[in-house]
Amino acid sequence: MTENLSSSYSASQHLPVLADEILNIIATFPSDLFDGGLLVDATLGYGGHSELLLKAFPKLRLIGLDQDPAARVAAADRLAPFGNRVEIISTNFADFIPTEPAVIVLADLGVSSPQLDIAERGFSFRLDGPLDMRMNPNSSLTAADLLNQVSEKELADIIYSYGEERFSRKIAKRIKQDLDQNGQYAGTAALAYAVAGCFPPKMRYGRIHPATRTFQALRIAVNDELNSLNRFLSEVPDWLVDGGLACIISFHSLEDRPVKKFFLEDKRFHPLMRKPLKASEKELAINPRSRSAKCRMACKVGSIT
Repeated sequence: MTENLSSSYSASQHLPVLADEILNIIATFPSDLFDGGLLVDATLGYGGHSELLLKAFPKLRLIGLDQDPAARVAAADRLAPFGNRVEIISTNFADFIPTEPAVIVLADLGVSSPQLDIAERGFSFRLDGPLDMRMNPNSSLTAADLLNQVSEKELADIIYSYGEERFSRKIAKRIKQDLDQNGQYAGTAALAYAVAGCFPPKMRYGRIHPATRTFQALRIAVNDELNSLNRFLSEVPDWLVDGGLACIISFHSLEDRPVKKFFLEDKRFHPLMRKPLKASEKELAINPRSRSAKCRMACKVGSIT
């Protein structure tokens, strides 16, 4: 599976979001901070952000974390020119235990474009695929399993809490009825069709597909994303040297809110901006998916603030 997935999506196709904005902020810090220092890319993905930082700072070293084997293979190929400056580890960032402090910790949260664009991963209804949604394909729980295992009330709570979907009760009822009467959904397209049918006709054809929030909720639940994020945030201060930078990119409010709250309330951090970085019009024209990206950066309080 790993070889097929990695070969179907080249790492060079993946565009790192907010790259210029992030590099511009980092460039305001003394360059010697990064000489021989360590970058921990907590969500390595296809290696785009790490590639840019390794090029910008020739003495920077990288530990890249990712639970997706396809991403690790593609990133390893992309980052091969940097040789022994790069180490890639198979892990969820919430489980990582560093052996030395880093000068930069970067996390690009949520699902990646390659995962969305490969039908077999089951993240998207745009391309029909199995109800999978696992970021780590070796984990046991798929989206199909989740739909079967939870009660109607539990499913409604998941869709409401993780998707902020006001039709959650109606959607959960429809899904459980379909499973009882017809068995497993054929794939992501069939589930999306069922969810869309729970909306009034005039709400089915807007800019955002009516199944978007439900799919987000199921993905978050399958991968336990918010609990992992909270665990990660609690550990990040201990990963960094004094004066080190934490850079976190989120794509929806459920991710952004805890990051914002953490940077504001944890006295070990000094936030570097009042409002998050967002994509420029130039970037939006090239990569429309960057529209929802928000980046917050903070400096660990120490000798550089």
